[in-house]
Amino acid sequence: MLKIFAMTIMLLPTIWLAAPKWLWAFSLTQSFLIATLSLHWLNLWSEAGWNMINLLLALDPLSSPLLILTCWLLPLMIIASQSHLKTEPIDRQRSFLSLLTLLQAFLIAAFGATETILFYLMFEATLIPTLFIITRWGNQTERLGAGTYFLFYTLAGSLPLLVALLFLQNNTGSLSMLTLQYSELLAPSPAAGGLWWAACLLAFLVKMPLYGVHLWLPKAHVEAPIAGSMILAAVLLKLGGYGMIRIMVVLAPLSKELSYPFIILALWGVVMTASVCLRQTDLKSLIAYSSVGHMGLVASGILTQTYWGLTGAIILMVAHGLTSSALFCLANTNYERTHTRTMLLARGLQMVLPLMTAWWFIMSLANLALPPLPNLMGELMIISSLFNWSPLTLATTGAGVLITAGYSLHMFLVSQRGTLPHHIIYLEPTHTREHALMLLHLAPLLLLILKPELMWGWTA
Repeated sequence: MLKIFAMTIMLLPTIWLAAPKWLWAFSLTQSFLIATLSLHWLNLWSEAGWNMINLLLALDPLSSPLLILTCWLLPLMIIASQSHLKTEPIDRQRSFLSLLTLLQAFLIAAFGATETILFYLMFEATLIPTLFIITRWGNQTERLGAGTYFLFYTLAGSLPLLVALLFLQNNTGSLSMLTLQYSELLAPSPAAGGLWWAACLLAFLVKMPLYGVHLWLPKAHVEAPIAGSMILAAVLLKLGGYGMIRIMVVLAPLSKELSYPFIILALWGVVMTASVCLRQTDLKSLIAYSSVGHMGLVASGILTQTYWGLTGAIILMVAHGLTSSALFCLANTNYERTHTRTMLLARGLQMVLPLMTAWWFIMSLANLALPPLPNLMGELMIISSLFNWSPLTLATTGAGVLITAGYSLHMFLVSQRGTLPHHIIYLEPTHTREHALMLLHLAPLLLLILKPELMWGWTA
């Protein structure tokens, strides 16, 4: 655990001391090495569940898939960002890569933390590099507003969590995740217990985000550069799900009645955001709203507190991380050539970029959960647990799944099919770098079909 963490920190001197012409090659090679070494975490298994325990960090089968996803994403972000940053001054390139490295270090510490308060601190620390990436390297002037939304939504949601954790410390005498699940919660009164339950979950529901507190996400995605969108969709949203799974173990006695309204809101959000996607004109905004819908399913799966719900949530988090990151990369390849995110102005691209159309088709199908991809496995498990919870969820989940298929195909058809607009006269051909990037997103998805228990080991 510390080996990977130390290697990530040592990326910083590599970035700042490398010669300008070798900067991208060196940082990419070292980050790929870190990602490859992190794969051995998949093979760890012990009866206690926890591995590599030291004073602050440890691994268990719940955190290891998310940690590997975090490490896997850094080289992909470096590949995706290379094109639009190569014209910038070298110091700005170094600063950008340093922020990505810091973000990975904070995420490793957050997913590996054994103390809940360390998890909270790292959860908050990820805000700083993300905020700089959005506000400094965003595409338009609205990036400052998007950064402010992002900061204040997340901060306002997580302050009650800090108070709840201090109350928990006073109540149980420990905030260690190793022992917290075995301690009994003693709420002073039912009303106070309900408030404490809501305070614990609010920060994670804002981060996921739950429908109703999701307005920061489309703004942040649309204004962020490609690396910002990738890390936001693939890993930062998963911090909310991971935090919920960890804290729900402690909240279990209260969750029976209190989780009902949140499950209803999450499922209503799946239908609403899928409907919003059908009338989006902005490609990045469409992909961002689709993330809100998928995270609504994850939140409802976690809140059911059943084995199937939790297993489906973990699988869908990992599968959605790879799929949405790939979709943002594809949207970026379009944007770099046409300089617009408006779908009607950049349609019919199959005529000029046929290989990219193949990637669009595969990733659109992954987004609508094509069998036998892990996306379908996760969604089926969550939906099965929700039917068990209440037969009435059949209508909302059915409608959500149907509209998700509709907007995924709509996104593919509008961007790729039809006649090429007259204003598109010259388009740069696709590069090997972009195809390699898509392959590195798709390969883990395909390999996880063969051995999905690498993800659901925690619930086994």
